[in-house]
Amino acid sequence: MFPGDVLSFSKTSFLRAFHPYIPAVYRKEPHFTSTILPSSKSIHHCLPPGAALFLIFSSFASCFHLLLLLLVPMEIPLSRYQSYTLDQFQSECYFSALGSSGSSYFSGKGFVFGCGLRSKVRNWRNHFSLICCCSTESGIRRPKSSRIPYHEKVEPVLEDTQMRKPSFVGLCSEIEKLVLCNRYRDAIELFEILELEGGGRYVGASTYDALVSACVGLRYIRGVKKVFNLMISSGFELDLYMMNRVLFMHVRCGLMHDAWKLFDDMPERDEVSWTMMIGGLVDSGNNNEAFRLFLCMWEEFNDGSPHTFVTMIKAAAGLGLIQVGRQIHSCALKMEVGDDTFVSCALIDMYSKCGSIDDAYCVFDQMPKKSTVAWNSIISGYALHGYSEEALNLFYEMRNSGAKLDHFTISTVIRICTRLASFEHAKQAHAALVRHGFGTDLVANSALIDFYSKWGRMEDAQHVFDTMHQKNIISWNALIAGYGNHGQGEEALEIFEQMLRERMVPNHVTFLAVLSACSYSGLSERGWEIFQSMSKDHKIKPRPMHYACMIELLGREGLLDEALALIRTAPFQPTANMWAALLTACRMHENFVLGKLAAEKLYGMEPEKMCNYVVLLNIYNTTGRLKEAAGVLQTLKRKGLRMLYACTWIEVKRWQNVFLSGDKSHPQTEEIYQKVDNLMEEISRYGYTVEDDEALLPDVDEEEQRVLKYHSEKLAIAFGLINTPNWMPLQIMQGHRICRDCHTAIKLIAMVTGREIVVRDASRFHHFRNGSCSCGDYW
Repeated sequence: MFPGDVLSFSKTSFLRAFHPYIPAVYRKEPHFTSTILPSSKSIHHCLPPGAALFLIFSSFASCFHLLLLLLVPMEIPLSRYQSYTLDQFQSECYFSALGSSGSSYFSGKGFVFGCGLRSKVRNWRNHFSLICCCSTESGIRRPKSSRIPYHEKVEPVLEDTQMRKPSFVGLCSEIEKLVLCNRYRDAIELFEILELEGGGRYVGASTYDALVSACVGLRYIRGVKKVFNLMISSGFELDLYMMNRVLFMHVRCGLMHDAWKLFDDMPERDEVSWTMMIGGLVDSGNNNEAFRLFLCMWEEFNDGSPHTFVTMIKAAAGLGLIQVGRQIHSCALKMEVGDDTFVSCALIDMYSKCGSIDDAYCVFDQMPKKSTVAWNSIISGYALHGYSEEALNLFYEMRNSGAKLDHFTISTVIRICTRLASFEHAKQAHAALVRHGFGTDLVANSALIDFYSKWGRMEDAQHVFDTMHQKNIISWNALIAGYGNHGQGEEALEIFEQMLRERMVPNHVTFLAVLSACSYSGLSERGWEIFQSMSKDHKIKPRPMHYACMIELLGREGLLDEALALIRTAPFQPTANMWAALLTACRMHENFVLGKLAAEKLYGMEPEKMCNYVVLLNIYNTTGRLKEAAGVLQTLKRKGLRMLYACTWIEVKRWQNVFLSGDKSHPQTEEIYQKVDNLMEEISRYGYTVEDDEALLPDVDEEEQRVLKYHSEKLAIAFGLINTPNWMPLQIMQGHRICRDCHTAIKLIAMVTGREIVVRDASRFHHFRNGSCSCGDYW
């Protein structure tokens, strides 16, 4: 309740207070004081507080609109506010009961005890709620308006073009802002709304430029057609810049047929137009047409930018024509762009892919400043041609030169280490990957999974996989293949099922890894289920390699006739891998008839491949067919083929130690041979005997038959046992399939020494632990 002596003011005092803020035109208006302001008579305590409060707010409503009039721009005539009735004021002011009174006076007059005012202007309610006044009137009457009611007033209607044009202009501005923030999809959605509303004529060059960027960013072919059609239908005039932008949009989105038509219809072309079209042809693999267009451009301009030469060098690399690449190189030198960094990097890549690594290094060596891309190109070139050690040396040279390493550099080095079987170097590359901030890089982590898998470090491979924030199909395939290659078929199937649960779509490489895992682990039933689900559930047509896995799976179980039937019923011509799988099965089960059939098929497909003759030779030896074995040897001599020496290597303290059978060139030869003799004596207590010459196999020559006791595998293992601590597993690599004698001996060596020994031969990984091998004696 307000006190009885509430604040009062008169009409005169009100005008005096607000006179400086009231425009003269309204001060002179005759009805200004009589209509808006309350009566000039001031009364004190003449009404009960509730009635006075109602009068206060009835008068205050008029004052409130006056204040609004003073604060906002004076564009609306005062008469509009003078014509408001009490109903209209109540519609814009909110009155709520604050309490009730038992007095019949209030209930009879229809008053409310308290009220509050809600202004439509933010933060004004609290300020005006502090003002209190009383009226001099003893009664309240509803004012009558002589004007038409508010809801019946007819407002002027703007024309459609006046209302819609600003909205279209705003849409165009919003599209440009969204593209600037790389929100391409939102920009395309706004463009489609604008197109649907018919606002194409309000779209300007800057908006079309932004829409081109959005379509290119999304590779949105439908958007390309919509944007270009709107340009044509709205009569937009394209200058040379916008024509090039439209051509760029079609080229980048792969619409080369439409791009050709645009290029032919261009009334004017500059070097950008030509280079853009040539680049599109090269990217689409049409290198011959790109050269034809380049010659036309050369006749017209007789000039070329570094970007043009980079594109043509890429085309020469795609064709594999080193002579053409050298001609482009000569042109670049004549145009004085040969020292450009991008041109030099393209030349290094071109010479590497065309087989001239010396020319690639010459270009690299002459670069005044070697960029990271240049280093990556030359390292990849050496690795591509098998110069892994040289590539690794270049990497260390790059690191010492202060050049910046990127994820591509480290990924390449990891692959080189995988080829070299260099665990220590790969660990350094892994540390560099984390140290340089690429620990979450998808490509590098996939290479790491592949490396650790091939080294038998499945725990490390699984750890890298689990810490990846993002995984692609390559990551999943590498892990599945790793488990499968090491004989852990159950784990491989578990990862495969997890992959399906996470809705990752498998490809043919995935099924090859899974079927290989089933084959290596002898999971016949699961293998057949997955093989049948390829075409049934995943719509992937089995390829020859998938059939080879199933043939190996049947051969492992001794079902050679069924394996032969699968070869003959395949929906394509049987491949060498399929017959090789059957030949391996025949060797393991000593099936002379089918083995001879498979070998004859392989002779016709791969007449120069030595391992096919060696496998058949072992089949003849193990079955006692010495005459047929001698015939195989005569065939080899007639064709000029000679079995290579078996080679095994092991890395100890970052150094590769290579051994041949019967090799005595190593500095520790005496100690190594003594260790081998001790091992042979120890495992002989468990029934080991050196097999005779007829049981030999596979990829060894006649000289090795006389040094069977000192095969390269045994020498490498003896060296590793001497030079490594007892807790460290041994990892050896060899380029041939391990022979039966060494396989038996290594199982027993692993048992008597308590060491884990991992052998990577030409067929698979062998994990020897406690007298057994992960291959299940099938390789």
